[in-house]
Amino acid sequence: MSLTDAIPALLVLADGTTYRGWSFGATGTTIGEVVFNTGMTGYQEVLTDPSYCGQIVIFTYPELGNTGVNPEDEESERPQVRGAIARNICHQPSNWRSTQSLPDYLKQHQIPGIYGIDTRALTRKIRMFGAMNGGISTTILDEAELLEQVQAAPSMAGLNLVREVTTPKVYQWSDPTIPTWEFNSQPIANLGESFTVVAVDFGVKRNILRRLASYGCKVIVVPADTPPEEILNYNPDGIFLSNGPGDPAAVTEGIETTKALLQSQKPIFGICMGHQILGHALGAETFKLKFGHRGLNQPAGLQQRIEITSQNHSFAIDPDSLPTAVVEISHLNLNDRTVAGVRHKSLPIFSVQYHPEASPGPHDADYLFEEFVQAMRAARHGATAKVS
Repeated sequence: MSLTDAIPALLVLADGTTYRGWSFGATGTTIGEVVFNTGMTGYQEVLTDPSYCGQIVIFTYPELGNTGVNPEDEESERPQVRGAIARNICHQPSNWRSTQSLPDYLKQHQIPGIYGIDTRALTRKIRMFGAMNGGISTTILDEAELLEQVQAAPSMAGLNLVREVTTPKVYQWSDPTIPTWEFNSQPIANLGESFTVVAVDFGVKRNILRRLASYGCKVIVVPADTPPEEILNYNPDGIFLSNGPGDPAAVTEGIETTKALLQSQKPIFGICMGHQILGHALGAETFKLKFGHRGLNQPAGLQQRIEITSQNHSFAIDPDSLPTAVVEISHLNLNDRTVAGVRHKSLPIFSVQYHPEASPGPHDADYLFEEFVQAMRAARHGATAKVS
């Protein structure tokens, strides 16, 4: 596409900063929290990750769309972002798996984007002043008019977005990671054992479900507002708390449900939002990070072992609020020392702030799915099921 054919677009931040560029994807106006992702690959997985609901994502990699999009790489049924920001856009992808260009894909799903702006300067601004609301528009090109709409939008703090992304009905997931993409060099078979896992869907990614299935789990996915009695009626071997968007403190139903599930003493594994929900259920508090962690190379660890992890979150557990008599910190983010994992001291209950399914990202933390299975196996056979 030549610039003579391009449609002008305007980006306005809540502090009044403006950027003018060109439209890709859908036309119109969109407003959300502006955040940045530093990953060099996996833009389709990012765009379709339900954890990005309510957000406009800056991609720091300078060109987007080279490999197009395809149905296999979607983490949910559609893009979940409010908008996308890029330095440059490829309109003619070249990849054997591509079925559609990125601009056409976003246009199909009514997601506006803006390109042709200085994404380095924009990212530096967010790093300095923090994530803030912003708006992209092709129809409102007056800066003051768009700023008025941006400033009227609610803050991410206190916002419950889980209800926008959770499944409306119960379903079963059984598809494992396809053999072409299976990265575990060791057989994952569980010696014929099958484990029933109820996954509470706060905005779950498909590749998390695939990893659970790869480790021999029959996964029953339930809506976020499912009562604990109904969850336990499935007689699960373990309970999984998924990732999701928004402020975890606002997901009060999920917190109360998790508190009740703790009483069952069944193995529980949480990722991202599920980690934060579990923290609240155990008595901790969460706080909003300045600009969050969104990328593929976040180091996490505590003793002896360091994992390079994929992360995507705005909130973190306050370490001073953790009830140290019953729970301990298992991992720290080694960039800023925020809590990246917790573990119950006596029960098979643990969680991590990052994404061990690594879609996109490194596979260092895939062993956590195996630990979850080991905890379920130990609990089934009446052994001490504390996670190591």
